[in-house]
Amino acid sequence: MRYFLECRYNGSAFHGWQVQPGIVTVQSVLQHGLSTILRQPVEIVGSGRTDKGVHARQQFAHFELATPLPDPDFLIFRLNNFLPPEVAVQRIFPVADYIHARFTAISRKYQYYLIRRKDPFTPKMSYFFHFPLDVPAMNEAALVLLRHTDFQSFSLVKTEVNHFHCRIEEARWEERGDELIFHVRADRFLRGMVRALVGTLLDVGQGRMNLAEFEAAILARDRRKAGRAAPPDGLFLMEVEYPKDSFLFSV
Repeated sequence: MRYFLECRYNGSAFHGWQVQPGIVTVQSVLQHGLSTILRQPVEIVGSGRTDKGVHARQQFAHFELATPLPDPDFLIFRLNNFLPPEVAVQRIFPVADYIHARFTAISRKYQYYLIRRKDPFTPKMSYFFHFPLDVPAMNEAALVLLRHTDFQSFSLVKTEVNHFHCRIEEARWEERGDELIFHVRADRFLRGMVRALVGTLLDVGQGRMNLAEFEAAILARDRRKAGRAAPPDGLFLMEVEYPKDSFLFSV
């Protein structure tokens, strides 16, 4: 029987989502917790990877069990007592066997937080960036992203993908007092893509790159033509969207 797990985490303590030998990741601590409590090996499949230091307010994963869970709420209670404080499980519920955490998802939304005045309560949660920025120019450049689908220039060079095409549905900057937030939603994201987008858009905001150069960087399909990657601290996976009927089995 297939179950979905919804969780959130502070990524500062982890080397990303995906299991890797000899280091602590979000996937590894969740699998260890489920396997220990259920007294059987449990492997989970996430909706996607997050990199080292990146956070999630909503992440989904699925796992398989031979027999139904008698009390998912009690499992959530036990898991949250077992897991480190940086990880919290929100829900566990059954889904149809064809619902896949990664491949059934139709969009993901990320937000990147910049703070423009030093704040002792935001380290690891936002990027302190005090240089002046032309936010309207950054929003003009963000709109350019919606006209393109090949984002090889914003992908890590060594990555195992069949193509670099993504459909970006939303890309905009929002100002909230001293905070500057980048909202971006797409059907999929490449490894390192959001941080590279943010870093390049900051170049636009600082006048180091104009709109024509920004679009040329997209068309070049060359990581060297785009800007540096922004730090992971301010990046949050905010939402993973599935078709409306995906979770009917869970009711």
